[in-house]
Amino acid sequence: SHYVGLLCRVRAMFAHAPTRRALSLGCGLMALQQLTGINTVMYYAATIYEMSGFKEITSIWLSGYTALGQVIGLIFSILLVEKVGRRTLVLGSLVFVTISLFGLGWSFYLARVTSSPVISSDDMCNSQPATIWSGVTQYCYDCVQIPGCGFCGNRCVAGDGDGPFISSSCHHHGDYVYSACENKYGSMSVFFIIAYLLAFGVGMGGLPWTICSEIFPIHHRALAVSFSTATNWMGNMIVSATFLTISSPAVLSSYGAFWLYTMVALYGITWLYDALPETKGLSLEEIEELFRRPGDDQADKDGFTWEQKQALARYETIETASVGSAVMAIHDVAGKMSRGGDDAGSLGDPLVHPDAS
Repeated sequence: SHYVGLLCRVRAMFAHAPTRRALSLGCGLMALQQLTGINTVMYYAATIYEMSGFKEITSIWLSGYTALGQVIGLIFSILLVEKVGRRTLVLGSLVFVTISLFGLGWSFYLARVTSSPVISSDDMCNSQPATIWSGVTQYCYDCVQIPGCGFCGNRCVAGDGDGPFISSSCHHHGDYVYSACENKYGSMSVFFIIAYLLAFGVGMGGLPWTICSEIFPIHHRALAVSFSTATNWMGNMIVSATFLTISSPAVLSSYGAFWLYTMVALYGITWLYDALPETKGLSLEEIEELFRRPGDDQADKDGFTWEQKQALARYETIETASVGSAVMAIHDVAGKMSRGGDDAGSLGDPLVHPDAS
């Protein structure tokens, strides 16, 4: 059946060592593309800018304009890919992606620790669940992230978007802030988001797809590309579904989330430095040879290499079809001879020489 044949193809793909190595690289590249947070930045750019202290309408406009950074990066990638090479662009892209993600996380950390300090808090605003920090409200940044709390005059008080619940809480204590505190590092966040998108577009944006179209052997290419593409979309789903959770104060906080992506990108650099070969200017056959290792072509217990078995399987298919056609022809001749008539006479006896009498 179709499913049995598909399972056999999958098994053959994983049994072939060069294809298995290429598949590990292809799927790893696709996972790395997503796990370094690209779609987090693209999907939640406006939210990230609001975290940085920008107003909602400003955040929406900024998210639209900064997306052009990746477009510009992709243009540079197209111009440089055949001059510089895939490996150099991917590794260089990841280096600057790592720096940009760290800088983005650092801008959020500075926004927190340089916001106005909290001297006193209402009971419900005194603390919040936290994983990587104490959870105690120390800064305006901490205060406004607690639902139902706002900041005014070094106090974190109960309130909503319209003001404190108890009007006297902020009497002569300065302006009331509910959604975002003053942030001197908002422009720093914008800079690193643009730098991230530009760096990502140069290498990690399009080249994983290019590399995956080159590294798989022709007889496994369709199935292997399907596996790598599925890995890409699974990574997309995981990152986009978890960002708002891991960036909350209860888990990693906004800066902790971007530093997590930084560590993923840093790991990707160290892994790809050893695992990613340069494929610029090579034929598909030469690229396939890059994933071979000593012993891959040694004959197994049946005395055939993997390539010989594939050739033999194709030959046996052709031979089976030819034998089947010959058998059908013999049955057809035998049927005509058994009926007699002109057809039989014209055919003659296939076992007797025509000159025999």
